[in-house]
This record gives sequence, C-alpha cells and structure tokens, in this order.
Amino acid sequence: MPRTPSEYIIHMLFDGGHREEVRFSSIQDFQKWYSSELMPKANSEEFITVPLPKINPDEYMVIRPSRLAAIRVEPVFSSSVERF
Repeated sequence: MPRTPSEYIIHMLFDGGHREEVRFSSIQDFQKWYSSELMPKANSEEFITVPLPKINPDEYMVIRPSRLAAIRVEPVFSSSVERF
C-alpha cells in the first residue's frame, strides 16, 4: 500500500543563491499556483505572490519569477523525522 504525503515542501532557489521554502498541503495546490501564477509570468520582472498557507493563511511572500532559478518539490510524510 503506497504512502500518501502529508504535505509538500517547495524549495525555491533564486539568482544569487538565496533560498526560500514554502509548504503546500497537497501537490494539487502547488500545481494550481504554479500553472496559474508562476508559469504565465515566468520571464516577468513584476512581483507575484506566493501563498504561505502552512505558516499563516493571512501572510504571503512576493517574488520576481524571472529571478527564480530552480524549484525542488519534496513530499513529506507524517512519519518523517525532521532533518536539520
């Protein structure tokens, strides 16, 4: 029986080496944000919002999509041990 992730950590690497981490409850939530917000403006210098639903639903982060160099999606299982 396959395990189901309890959340997904999205690691974003920006030009200059800055890193940010955002958590989504489901891969569908991430894919919705990715396809509706990030991809249409991938080369844009305008700010777009990144939701922070796991931290505080009323909080958000803004990024310039053109400065995003890489994204890594990490599934986290409720039985996973925190790694520091």
